[in-house]
Amino acid sequence: MLNMDFKQRVVIDTQQQDWLASPSKGVSRKPLAREDAERGHATSIVRFEAGSAFSEHTHPGGEEILVLEGTFSDENGDYPAGSYIRNPEGSHHAPFSKEGCVLLVKLHQFEDGDDEQLTIDTNSTDWFEGHGNLQVMPLHNFNGASTALVHWPAGEQFLPHVHSGGEEIYVISGEFIDEHGRYPAGSWIRSPHMSKHDPRVEVDTTILVKVGHLRP
Repeated sequence: MLNMDFKQRVVIDTQQQDWLASPSKGVSRKPLAREDAERGHATSIVRFEAGSAFSEHTHPGGEEILVLEGTFSDENGDYPAGSYIRNPEGSHHAPFSKEGCVLLVKLHQFEDGDDEQLTIDTNSTDWFEGHGNLQVMPLHNFNGASTALVHWPAGEQFLPHVHSGGEEIYVISGEFIDEHGRYPAGSWIRSPHMSKHDPRVEVDTTILVKVGHLRP
């Protein structure tokens, strides 16, 4: 098991991690949290080399993907960088990548009843005004847990706040900052239920944020 104590704060700079081979040739990954070697709860950065493929598989507990680089594909279509995909419990596909790609992948983390298949091209989706000068792009909301992209303009300061239900952040670009440290692009931060921080940025920064999913 890896980082499966959800009461603990976890920070990983994925740019400093080595790639580890997966069971499929040409597909490697950087594990962030993992219940077991090849099953159960998992959060990983996954890389498909050009021309590589993963065997057809089902998604017990669901699969959530953000395409970070390149183009990810399956029998249902092609998903360029910026695509957000949710494949619910019981769905299946045979993924591949012609040109290569890098993904953030979360497995086996859907709540019961969350059965919507969802694909969003965030490159062509509208942003909404958030607190201060933040821009927010809602991606998914179910039973008190929500996922969104948030763009922080340079110099933006947010209010100190408490994470009721926890918070999970992946820094897509720029650098995220709080009183605990500085987190460059590629950083993954998981903060437990009722943790708190006072975040800010110095440069334009975009993050993926998931909140409310780490309730006790």
